[in-house]
Amino acid sequence: MVDDATPRSAMGHTGIGGGDPGRRVDAGSFRDPGSRVFHQDGEIYRALDDRSMENWQKVAATRFFAEGVAAGRIVGTEPAVGVEPIDGSQWVGVLRHERIPVVSYPYEWTFSMLRDAAMLQLDLLSAALAEDMILKDSTPYNVQWRGRQPVFIDIGSFETLEQGDIWVGYRQFLRQYLYPLMLTARVGIPFQPWMRGQPDGLTAEELRRVMSSRDLLRRSGLLHVTLPARAERRDHGGGRNIRSELKEAGFSKEMIESNVSGLRRIVSGLDWNPGSSRWNRYATECDHVRVHRGAKAAFITDALGADAPTAVWDVGANDGYFSRLAAGVADYVLALDADAVILDEFYRSVKANGPDNVLQLVQDLADPSPGVGWRGLERPPLVDRSSPDLVLFLAVIHHLVIGRNIPLRAVVEWLADLRARVILEFVSPEDPMVRALTLNRKPHEIHRDYNEADLRSLVKEHFVIEREGELPGGTRRLFDLRPIARR
Repeated sequence: MVDDATPRSAMGHTGIGGGDPGRRVDAGSFRDPGSRVFHQDGEIYRALDDRSMENWQKVAATRFFAEGVAAGRIVGTEPAVGVEPIDGSQWVGVLRHERIPVVSYPYEWTFSMLRDAAMLQLDLLSAALAEDMILKDSTPYNVQWRGRQPVFIDIGSFETLEQGDIWVGYRQFLRQYLYPLMLTARVGIPFQPWMRGQPDGLTAEELRRVMSSRDLLRRSGLLHVTLPARAERRDHGGGRNIRSELKEAGFSKEMIESNVSGLRRIVSGLDWNPGSSRWNRYATECDHVRVHRGAKAAFITDALGADAPTAVWDVGANDGYFSRLAAGVADYVLALDADAVILDEFYRSVKANGPDNVLQLVQDLADPSPGVGWRGLERPPLVDRSSPDLVLFLAVIHHLVIGRNIPLRAVVEWLADLRARVILEFVSPEDPMVRALTLNRKPHEIHRDYNEADLRSLVKEHFVIEREGELPGGTRRLFDLRPIARR
């Protein structure tokens, strides 16, 4: 099966294989024997073997492919003229793919994002079936985001549907789409940590153990959880040829279409209403947010006007107020927050009303997405997938130093390693929010460097302070930091 998270654009991670130093084989595209993604001269290419080339020619001639590309639901793809395949005698042709701004992974998405990706996958499968083709894979790693729009990127997953073929991606769809969505919607457990630790997704037996008897007795639970769990226990030792058995039983295209239609109804009906989290009422219930937002917006607007960035990270984005502000100037904005509840609300708002150039990602800065998969390169960390020109670091630093016990020096050095301009808000130890964080802490349990004097000293090792300003109340200060050029 293809866990092909391609094309990885605007990234600096190291690929695997390939002999030409001007080319880089994508480190996450090796699982499909029939194709390989590589980078060359800022472009994204896919080498194909003879079977994959035959499938591509059939896909390119279909109505659903042309309509999907035109609607932005399938990544733009065309034959690459004059581009040699990467090393390997099996490659007979090359495709060029449209670039995707930033690659992300399902364990970084919100609930509604995963659900929308699942619906895209099912819609494309249904459209392919209508023209006697099928998707051999059903993994969310084959979906990326162009702002608020999910985009299917693995062209190699489409293949001709032969008489008696089964939907081999059904189990993968359950494990990586349906079960994580059910885990959150029906049980209330966030799927992101589970999928980060187990990229192949939940097993039916794992979900069965945490679901209520009531949910398991529903038709969706019986068909897609209870029965598959029994099959997992029965087939634990392997040895059965499931494809042959289903073909002999008369498996048909109509059966696949019926299954897909049923899954569409189930997925579209799943919803997540967690109520309040720690942060999703923060902007409306904390007086200082209302008082400070105007001053922060003016400070950030000046920075955006002086040096228009291409890519912005809004760290601790909350409801996305400042992400929207940056999106009016920057090409692309990553709205990063550890709270999946507020971020899902932000995504649904952006999905309905725009803007089109903001991507919400669930990221805990104290425990960010690591390198995952083969040799830790298959799905690299966020810092290897995106390079910001500007970082909005507003009211975050005290949560890291006081709340998560990360030394101030370590935080400043992390910011410096991004080599980006930084708008930093320092919240002094006298601020009510910091006092609340330290209420049950003894002085020796708090890093001693959390003070403005040490901050200034550390910052000047890596940045030039171009501007600064005090916010109303006198306990918070904004700094406009430009990195010192490294020799």
